[in-house]
Amino acid sequence: MLIIFESVLPIFLTVALGVGLKRLPIFDQNFWNGLNQLGYYVLFPALLFTTLARADFSSIATGDIAWVSLLGVAAISSLTIALWPLLKAMGLGTPAFTSVFQTTTRWNGFVALAIADKLAGLEGMAVISLMMTMTIIPLNFINVLVLVWFSGENRNIGMMARKIATNPLIISAFVGIAFNVLAIPIYQPVYDAMNLVARAALGMGLVLVGAGLVLADALKPKPMVLLPSCLKLILFPLLIYTLATLFGISGMPLTIMVLGAGVPTAMNGYILARQLGGDARLYSAVVTVQTVISFFTLPLALMLVSGV
Repeated sequence: MLIIFESVLPIFLTVALGVGLKRLPIFDQNFWNGLNQLGYYVLFPALLFTTLARADFSSIATGDIAWVSLLGVAAISSLTIALWPLLKAMGLGTPAFTSVFQTTTRWNGFVALAIADKLAGLEGMAVISLMMTMTIIPLNFINVLVLVWFSGENRNIGMMARKIATNPLIISAFVGIAFNVLAIPIYQPVYDAMNLVARAALGMGLVLVGAGLVLADALKPKPMVLLPSCLKLILFPLLIYTLATLFGISGMPLTIMVLGAGVPTAMNGYILARQLGGDARLYSAVVTVQTVISFFTLPLALMLVSGV
């Protein structure tokens, strides 16, 4: 239990640093907006590319982990879409539903990478990298599609295709996977330069998570904040655990897969919500609540799976 807690604690301390920095008068809103744009268009894509382009999957059951990751994403996405008629009848608007969908289906792979590195080293990083490889493109595709479709502004297929094709996370993930699968060599100084940029993404990404939190929403969370939090932090890890067990995955890979499913939602969806007509305030509230709750649910889930 102690090693799990100590693996998770640095992540939340870095998030807490972001909470504190956001409240200092020395940084204005333009500063944080600029950092978000830098992370979304440069740092996170660099981290995705460098992680996926040279990820070593030789020591893990890649086929089983890949199928579980895809089936898990398909299942949680389908379930959330199926809830739309009920949520609509309860008075939930379409922008709010897109944030419920995003915060239920997205997962912060960079937080998972940081914890997996502390918990299991290269093997843990390889499992999370494979999960990212298999889910980043489908998740970004379906989330952009849901945002554009439910915004109601323009459901033109060509426009939706352009939004998806120009998404920097989708592009960097696709290029990284292509370099890995095709074994395309990368000039080492170029890779080293990209890696230097990518190293800033994990720490700054966690700081930005903290900066984006709305603590007042965590004190009195609304039902539509709690719903995606329960789906993401409780149902999704259980779903991944069940699927992985059915596929015969056990030991450290199983623990790390549950970790990947149990981390809070990805902060970059907040930017998508702002850009594509979603409910950005609700997204921020859900991120806040999920981050707080995951401080307790994540160590518990890892402890239970490790015990099993």
